Order: sequence, then structure tokens, then C-alpha cells
Amino acid sequence: MSNTQRAVEELRRLIFAGELGAGTDHLESELADRLNMSRTPVREAALMLEAQGLVEMRPRKGLRVLSLSPSDMREIYDVLTELESLSAANAARANYSDEDLSTLAKAINDMDHAVSREDLDAWAIADDQFHSELVRLGQNRRVEAIAAMMVDQVRRARAMTLQFRPLPMKSNEDHRGVLEAIRAGNVDEAHQIHHAHRKHAKEMLLQILEKYRFLHL
Repeated sequence: MSNTQRAVEELRRLIFAGELGAGTDHLESELADRLNMSRTPVREAALMLEAQGLVEMRPRKGLRVLSLSPSDMREIYDVLTELESLSAANAARANYSDEDLSTLAKAINDMDHAVSREDLDAWAIADDQFHSELVRLGQNRRVEAIAAMMVDQVRRARAMTLQFRPLPMKSNEDHRGVLEAIRAGNVDEAHQIHHAHRKHAKEMLLQILEKYRFLHL
């Protein structure tokens, strides 16, 4: 992994963990010292994160971690719902073998094990794997690129609200339904199940944001 890639991963971790809070400003020199590397990879990493919608580069002021409102999250989920549902439908058309779908199946098994242990952090990791693999199986590079940016925002919101959610047993059932529809080549069912799944996730997140008065993420 290059220094730039390491800087991207570490800055993302700090943002999602809330250590670089929404609305805060950070000089490149400050972040370089924090990551124990030169300013060049930090600057390159910041530009990549800006393209993903996580930060804003400000001349002579470094970067600002962007905040997200509930309205932002509603729009992000609406876009992501359509893109991922298209991916599910495309995957169902592709006539994949069980081996082709093994990563998707493993992610579901990992989510089941995480729920049985009530380990929401482990569940979130497996959930990320499921959704990224689903988009990859949809075989549309532009969808992959746009969805990757949207997922970053969803991951950030989820990291801040995960402790307020019930155990995601229904989510696991939805994922399993999508997998079975893809395996059976049922295009409409794969699309419908995933669309309903993401819509439910959006409604749950917005309810949590409203209940606990998260005005910015």
C-alpha cells in the first residue's frame, strides 16, 4: 500500500470514528504530523476524499470535514437505492454460479454470526462487504464509482447511529432473499427485495436522526 493509500484509509478511519469531527478544519501539516508522513501523500489523500464527498479543500486553510444533514442522507439513500437495486437485477441476469456468489454468501453468514453474538461492529463490516460485492456483480463500472461515493456517506452515518439500532435480523433476511433471487435468475424479485431493503434502511436511519436530534453528521 502506498503512502497515499495509507493516508486515505487512516483519514477515513478518523472521520468515521468521529476523531475528525464534522465541520472541523485541519491543516495538511497537522494531519501529516498526526499520520507520521509527509504532506504530499496527505494532500493527495485529501483530494481523493474530496471527490468522495467527505471533505472540502480550502486554499491556505487545509481541509474541512463536511457535515451531512438528515436531508442529505435522504437524498443519498434515494440514489443508492436505485443504483444497488439495478445491480441486484443485473446480477440476477448474469447466470452466476454458486462459486461466483460465494463472497456474497459468506458476507451473509458473517452477518448471521455477528447478530448471534450481538456484535454490531462485526455486522457492519460484513454488511459493507455484501453491498460492495452486490454492486461489483452488477458489472457496471459507472454504477460502482458512484455507489462507492454514496456508500462512504452511509457508512459514516451508520457509524454514528449503530448503537441506537435494534439487532438487524430483518436486514439479514433481506440480504438472503436478494441472494436467492440472484441465484434463481429472478430479476424482478432481486430488484424488488433490495429496493424495499434500502428503503426500510433509509426510514430507520431518518427516524433515529430525528429521535436523537442528529442535525448534522
